[in-house]
Amino acid sequence: MSAERVCGVDELETDTPLRVEPSGVPITVIKDADGVIHAIGDTCTHGDISLSEGFVEGDTVECWAHGSAFSLLTGKPQNLPAFEPVPVYVVEIDGDDVLIDPTVTKEV
Repeated sequence: MSAERVCGVDELETDTPLRVEPSGVPITVIKDADGVIHAIGDTCTHGDISLSEGFVEGDTVECWAHGSAFSLLTGKPQNLPAFEPVPVYVVEIDGDDVLIDPTVTKEV
């Protein structure tokens, strides 16, 4: 599979998660305060909650339901109750397009 366009760079607001579903895979895309774009699995590993409905603080996104924060860099939970990481996806920028291949995760 190859990377798919999921949104435009200009569609991303700083520290505001956006849910996308390339090939049906739920992924949260976040542009951090430094302008870096991250892509992590959208489903909290503690419960079936969308992380795109959560809160971004620094380099984490927090699940609104139970408070587990996940690293945007590694996908690892920073606190309980979650203890399993979410996948982190490779992000490509092509002009103004954000591309993600949902079959390619980062080695962290």
